Amino acid sequence: MIAILLPLLKTLISPWRWYLRLGLAWIILTALTPPPPRAVLEAQQTVETTKPQVCVHTRLIDEVFEWKIQRSLQMVREMGADTIVEFFPWAYAEPQDGVYSWESFDRIVRHARNQGLHIIARMGLVPYWARDDIEAQSTTLNYLPDESFGDFADFVAVFAARYAGVIDDIIIWNEPNLSFEWGYRPVDPAGYVRLLQAVYAPAHAANPNVVILAAPLAPTLEPPGSPNGLDDLLYLQAIYEAGAADYFDALAAHTYGFTEPPEAEPGETVLNFRRVELLRDIMVKYGDGDKPVFITESGWNDNPRWTKAVRPSDRAAYTVNSYRWAEENWPWTEKLCTWVLRYPANTGTYPDNFTLITPEFEPKPVYNALQDYARGWARSDALWLPAPGE
Repeated sequence: MIAILLPLLKTLISPWRWYLRLGLAWIILTALTPPPPRAVLEAQQTVETTKPQVCVHTRLIDEVFEWKIQRSLQMVREMGADTIVEFFPWAYAEPQDGVYSWESFDRIVRHARNQGLHIIARMGLVPYWARDDIEAQSTTLNYLPDESFGDFADFVAVFAARYAGVIDDIIIWNEPNLSFEWGYRPVDPAGYVRLLQAVYAPAHAANPNVVILAAPLAPTLEPPGSPNGLDDLLYLQAIYEAGAADYFDALAAHTYGFTEPPEAEPGETVLNFRRVELLRDIMVKYGDGDKPVFITESGWNDNPRWTKAVRPSDRAAYTVNSYRWAEENWPWTEKLCTWVLRYPANTGTYPDNFTLITPEFEPKPVYNALQDYARGWARSDALWLPAPGE
């Protein structure tokens, strides 16, 4: 009997030896691997800048390690920008109705304050529970049904109260003139106005100093009836016609330059940096000229394989000159924020060429050019950045 059982026992025990060996190897490797850097708060920092309009859009909500959030914000400060735009997804903070989880938000706020930075918060992404079961299974996180507008407004009010005095500028949604951003539904300017209306009073009650920004619109020439979206000029006119003026304090805007320099003339059928001037004209037409504009995404791309890109040297020059243009010609612009500081990892596609620094925190030429501009430095390697008209 023993002779029969011994081979069986060996057969049963043998796999466990491999598990034990793997476990031991994991313990040894864990012991030998240095822990990630700690994100210990520095002494309170201040931003040294000569250009207070300079701002950068970050994507810190995607970071796993807190030290990378800290290093990113250090580089924002060192560049000379005193403000960031950051995405604060509703779905992350309220995974269940009335149950909040603030940790991912708090660590961004903690390090931004420590670096002396202001934050403009962009709101969006709908949690599962805010869609009914059928909708939640068949729609994207950008789908916000009308019956959940009140839930979203409640969240914005709680957010505004929690971060009052720290985050006073809040953007309501992103590019609602695109079907994708509106939950793959036909775009609905009147529906977006109802969303603004739901949010506006509760947010101001929660924080009297809050500034509600109407969503930035995607620069697009899509005609009425397109399944993809609607021309941003037509959409802005439509929300004014639907009564939007009473429910926002400032307009957010996206001003990508694509292949044209920042000085290029705007036109109704042209997508370029100065297209925002046409949006501004619509604001004035509807008696809203006293409201400021926050340009929350802007920039050029230097990917060699994208048809909408420019050369790296042009990208740096165009970016700096766009700030010069805004400073000299757009007194109504509160901030001009470049997209984007950094991604946690490369995507392997053209969006990587919008970043100012690499995932390894190496600055690109455009970062150095913006730093020279914002901090008033005149390095020899920045002399190739002529001002408009020079």
